[in-house]
Amino acid sequence: MTKFTSMAQTTALSVLLSAAAGTAFADWRQETDAAAYQAECFRPWTADTATWVHEASEGPYRIAVVNSFTGNTWRIQMLKTLLAFAETPEMKGKIEELKVISTGTDVSAQIAAMEDFINQGYDAVIANAMSTDGFNRVIRAGDRSETLVMTFDNILDTDKVMQLSSDNHEFGRLQGEFLVEKVGTEGKVLEVRGLPGISVDLDRHQGLRDVLDQHDGIEIIEVVGNWDDGTAQKVVADAIATHGEFAGFAVQAGSTGALRAILDAGHPLVPIAAEAENGFRKMAADLEDDGLEVISVGYSPALGAIAVKAAVSALEGNPLPQLMSVPLPVATTSTLEDGQNYWSNLDDNFFTPNEFPPCNVNFTAEEIMAQDAE
Repeated sequence: MTKFTSMAQTTALSVLLSAAAGTAFADWRQETDAAAYQAECFRPWTADTATWVHEASEGPYRIAVVNSFTGNTWRIQMLKTLLAFAETPEMKGKIEELKVISTGTDVSAQIAAMEDFINQGYDAVIANAMSTDGFNRVIRAGDRSETLVMTFDNILDTDKVMQLSSDNHEFGRLQGEFLVEKVGTEGKVLEVRGLPGISVDLDRHQGLRDVLDQHDGIEIIEVVGNWDDGTAQKVVADAIATHGEFAGFAVQAGSTGALRAILDAGHPLVPIAAEAENGFRKMAADLEDDGLEVISVGYSPALGAIAVKAAVSALEGNPLPQLMSVPLPVATTSTLEDGQNYWSNLDDNFFTPNEFPPCNVNFTAEEIMAQDAE
């Protein structure tokens, strides 16, 4: 049974023991040298990432997903994909109950909700964390009660919990390298950042700056777009009005709104490093003949579905990496193809890289657009 609610519900010392099979973080979880389960899906972050195995428990399982805010298209699509995946034949018989709530931007509310689900006896509590830290107490509570606690999308500053994301530092680096290639080593670049304090924003920003800061001739102006089209459109318009022309743009998300602002302002079509919203890719394809050059780095909303699959796999006793990586699909102006990596006949407001076949997450754009996250 799948449930969704858009409001919040509502610690012990973790002991490290050494054991012949590896390191025991709790009696029910061990570090192991065994090969990771379904490695084509659950890829370790690096070659040095530890592999964990949890004591197998009998399903079907009660799983809680504690999202933070739902203030942009990506989050809504992520929830739609997660809920749809839970109803597939692969998952349906393994999940007794999937409870999904969103707690907003209040970190304490998110932690309280996670603790409440642990106290209710859920088998797994999965969070898209609102902050990079502050979760140690709930992680210890999960260990004490043998509840699988894991995070996805936003990475915590700890190696004491199972986590899954894409490499957002790489995301920023790809954007930075594209801009240097197209703009050169001099000029003014507008960086449109995401939600402050979130690891995704911090890592994308650092990856971009690691490239651009190597060149003294590049001046960077920062604005906050909150990964939202409306907000990004406003802040880009304001930046152009204040600072004049830019040599290039780096947009974490809200790319459709950012490009609309550029066009509305009559700004020259300079190189744009962006995310993978359908609206942005549609406009970029239409503007190719006008000289627009883009890189569109995808960050899949399927992460939530893959996190549910990982939680179930761990509860079944399969070895998984402590930190798992989902690849970043990339498109450029020359590789955009209607019906393949964008859809001209569909709405602007969805993120194009939704499928991830290695994990058997195979929803088409049309299928996800028909889903209702409520």
